[in-house]
Amino acid sequence: MYLIIDTSTRYGAVGLWTDDTLVRCQTWYSKNNHTSELMPAIDAVMKTAGTVPTELAGIAVAQGPGGFSALRVGLGVAKGLAFAVGLAVVGVSTLEASAYPYRGSGLPVCALIASGRGIVAWARFQEAKGWQRRTSDRITPIEQMLVSRGRHILFCGEGLAQHENTIRESLGTKAHFATEPAPLTRLTGVAELGARMLDAGKTVSVAALAPQYLRSPTITKPNAPKAVSRGG
Repeated sequence: MYLIIDTSTRYGAVGLWTDDTLVRCQTWYSKNNHTSELMPAIDAVMKTAGTVPTELAGIAVAQGPGGFSALRVGLGVAKGLAFAVGLAVVGVSTLEASAYPYRGSGLPVCALIASGRGIVAWARFQEAKGWQRRTSDRITPIEQMLVSRGRHILFCGEGLAQHENTIRESLGTKAHFATEPAPLTRLTGVAELGARMLDAGKTVSVAALAPQYLRSPTITKPNAPKAVSRGG
């Protein structure tokens, strides 16, 4: 049994994966409280399943791209549990996890996550003699994502809620859309891809597991310290 964690965005989810099935899961929406909500959610699904961390075989966690604080919460908990219990751990691209459940569509799949101000994180994949990545995970203006799309393509992911009209206007009938219940479909993708890596022994060390942000946080640099004047 594997523990599956995804706090890539304001939608969070955890689940337990065994026998190629997501047997327990819990999802929620949070503006900024993943820190206080994640561990109770993990505790709830494990109690419901009648299991404890020492009975797990590994952990798969969504690695990003996504929100800076949101990703840190998921990765931090995954690393802490893996270190404390001695579990194998893997990180899964949030974009690939969003796309993977649609591999049987017969179309190239483009997953996207909105990053604000017309910017999207995106990547393209395709099932062609096996699941294949067509681009790296990228973050660009949406117009750049839509350049040179001369074929039919299936769009999916949380970013559709904000950008579907723009995509439709740009690509017309060549654009197809997968409506998904956020974040359950993405959690299933993390589980399927993560379980495949864990089963194959393609794990990473706890120290090496890190969020994939794609860009630096939008935080201003601190001002240089001012000299302290002497007292009278």
